[in-house]
Amino acid sequence: MNNNKGTIGLIIVAVLFVIGNSSTYILTEGKQAIVTEFGKPIGEPITNAGIHFKKPFVHKVRFVDKRILNWDGYPNQIPTKDKKYIKVDTTARWRVVDALKFIQTVQNEQGAKARLDTILDGHTRDIISGHNLVEAVRNSDKILAKIEEKKAEIEAKKAKGEFILEEEIGGEIVSITVGREQLSQMIVEQADKELNALGIQLIDLQLRRISYEESVERKVYERMISERQRIAQKIRSIGKGEKAKIEGRLGKDLKDIESQAYRTAEVIRGKAEATATAIYAKSLSRDAKFYEFIKTMESYKKALKPGTKFLFSSDAEFFKYLK
Repeated sequence: MNNNKGTIGLIIVAVLFVIGNSSTYILTEGKQAIVTEFGKPIGEPITNAGIHFKKPFVHKVRFVDKRILNWDGYPNQIPTKDKKYIKVDTTARWRVVDALKFIQTVQNEQGAKARLDTILDGHTRDIISGHNLVEAVRNSDKILAKIEEKKAEIEAKKAKGEFILEEEIGGEIVSITVGREQLSQMIVEQADKELNALGIQLIDLQLRRISYEESVERKVYERMISERQRIAQKIRSIGKGEKAKIEGRLGKDLKDIESQAYRTAEVIRGKAEATATAIYAKSLSRDAKFYEFIKTMESYKKALKPGTKFLFSSDAEFFKYLK
């Protein structure tokens, strides 16, 4: 008898636990709940965290995240208005603002992301293709002000006579009318109209990365390499010109030095010869016979080389000192 009472008590406790468990649910922070009765939503979404009650075995609870969620798009190839093919990679933040609409339209986050893929990718394509590439790349015209400053610096260098490469000035920069951030905002405004019907609010969207299509990117790199090589060749030619100028100046300076040295040497040589002539003249004036004898000996030394053969008479004047 006691065993039967214990078994009945356990059954009653188990039944009460099941009923209590099926009649309450806990809503955590960051979540909101929709109560459904036989699949049909009942009442407004419940957003307050805590313990809540429901009819056991009849009501079911669907939980929906109310935090800010991320969406990452797939990089898509998009032609711009100026016929540039680029890949655009986007990211966005969104949240559920109407859980009832959310469940009725997209069911869950997986379904929401599928709709976001379609809507955001479509509007991104429409907005980007309706504007030039520069609008998606730059956000303002601050670069134009910097270019003007650069041009002023270059003009100042020219006024000082400094050498300037043409590449320092840079090419023409196109002014923008919209800008990157404004394009992102336009996509948000267009997409938000459709997402409101799904109970979703689009907080913001960013153009995370913009790159050229692979074949175009390769051509851009080739053009950049060609431009750098052209600039390098121009710098080399300028260097060779400066080298030629330096070598020319060195050659001129060397000739000036050699000319000055030759002039100095000739002056010294002239003075030496004048001194020698004066000595000879002085010697000649003192003893003409001795001077004649010395000069004749020098002539012998120069004329009578080993192996030289002469044919002359015995009374030749040239050999009078050998007699």
